Amino acid sequence: MAPAAADDDEGASALLGLLQRVQSEALRALGPHDFDPKFYVDLPLATDERAADDALAALPRPAPSRAELDDFLSRYFGDPGSDLVPAVPPDFEAEPRGFLPRVHSPEARAWALEVHALWKRLARRVAPDVAARPDRHTLLPLPGGVVVPGSRFREVYYWDSYWVVRGLLVSKMYDTAKAIVLNLVYMLEKYGFVPNGARSYYINRSQPPLLSSMVLEVYRATRDVEFVRKVFPSLLKEHNFWMSEIHNVAIADNHGQVHNLSRYQARWNKPRPESATIDEELASKVNSMAAKEKLYSEIASTAESGWDFSSRWMRNSSDMTTLATTYIIPVDLNTFIFKMELDIAALAKLVGDNATSENFLKASRARHIAIDSILWNSEMEQWLDYWLPADADCQGVHEWKSNSQNRNIFASNFIPLWLNAYHSGLVRFADEAKSKRVMASLKASGLLHAAGIATSLTNTGQQWDFPNGWAPLQHLIAEGLLHSGSEAKILAEDIATRWVRTNYAAYKSTGAMHEKYSVTACGESGGGGEYKPQTGFGWSNGVVLSFLEEFGWSEDKEIACSGKVLTKG
Repeated sequence: MAPAAADDDEGASALLGLLQRVQSEALRALGPHDFDPKFYVDLPLATDERAADDALAALPRPAPSRAELDDFLSRYFGDPGSDLVPAVPPDFEAEPRGFLPRVHSPEARAWALEVHALWKRLARRVAPDVAARPDRHTLLPLPGGVVVPGSRFREVYYWDSYWVVRGLLVSKMYDTAKAIVLNLVYMLEKYGFVPNGARSYYINRSQPPLLSSMVLEVYRATRDVEFVRKVFPSLLKEHNFWMSEIHNVAIADNHGQVHNLSRYQARWNKPRPESATIDEELASKVNSMAAKEKLYSEIASTAESGWDFSSRWMRNSSDMTTLATTYIIPVDLNTFIFKMELDIAALAKLVGDNATSENFLKASRARHIAIDSILWNSEMEQWLDYWLPADADCQGVHEWKSNSQNRNIFASNFIPLWLNAYHSGLVRFADEAKSKRVMASLKASGLLHAAGIATSLTNTGQQWDFPNGWAPLQHLIAEGLLHSGSEAKILAEDIATRWVRTNYAAYKSTGAMHEKYSVTACGESGGGGEYKPQTGFGWSNGVVLSFLEEFGWSEDKEIACSGKVLTKG
């Protein structure tokens, strides 16, 4: 098992306790309208923690005024994000040599260079004081330069970094991409896994595991074997983390064959510090302390999935207290771990460790069989999340039941297609005939819209539901389709074209790249969830650049929105 999490570190725990009390006081002072609890746990302490705590206790009751709160914050804290300093990456060039050779449209090319230039605005270095005085910062010290998503996301995030790396490689910023990977490896070595993000309040959980995919992409772009050799042992540690008993679930199929698959499970049963006031309000709807702790655990485990939040994880899509993520075997998580096993097999061979390579090829074959035995639904021609019974003993062997597959349609049902892009001369994850049936299922699913792939079919007000589309989901599915036969290539390019156009239109109207977009209309940014829509934006930039690299853009191809709607059958 990995080392214990956040509250075992006395300094981090004391600071987080103080900042959560500040957060609660700020909510009393300001009210819930436009209140962002994360702002307060990102405050760097500018003085002694005890002095700040005494001053907090001395604030007027029942609540300070906005002016009194602002005065208190300015006296005892720095601004959120001030412990990260802007730093132009040394390998940034305004127009890199060999940049997007297949983009011939002057309009598309000019915009792509503007998106490329955003790396300068999102690049940071951790201020020296973070390492010198860790008791004053929730930010974690990192050895290299970082690229943040943007806006309220002032720190590094794990799974975001994969698409940031993909974009940086298109931008020929190989050293910056390597630094991002090495920062994640640094945290992995320190905590035993890659945390959700580079804050002390994120070290109770991970995020979708894509570190090996980043290493592979960096190697493919640079052919730097020494870089692979340096980080390779850490990839084995991450695999061990995801194989540990808290994540592993054993299921016997109809033939009695036992398969091992993985689930999300955070090691946390309290409110998330960055959203504590929100979590406490939700938990007020359940009665016992045990029920509250279980709910907090499910909330944190859902955050580990990256899909926070979605009807995908709820027994009742209109009731967040019914989150049940730890009872779900997710299609995408097992896709990512299969990919990790394939990556480690390939990278082990590269560094001359043939025995490890063979072991991981064997593990990937077992997971391939498990995914197709437990998660594949031949009637729907999709892979479906599998739900464990509510009274399940998660350490036992479960018996597979067909009605335990979640037949609701989510974009995640199609993510295993991504594996077709990475078979490295081995058997493709889904052969061409099966891929064709999956593609037909996607076309008929209702997920395809004017501006891309919807996350789900249900508008719940959660951000990982309809009508939002997210850059990672577009990229995973389109990249898979691109390697799934000639007909699928056409759909892949169609999806990429619509996604590039909606990003372009929104950029032209708002001057920004957005975290998420509505798929119902070209150029419309997304909404919903527990915080305001954000701009910046790391993974959106990376996916646009990757799509332009993969598909190009001809001189006569219109980049402005067009009225045509994606085929639905």
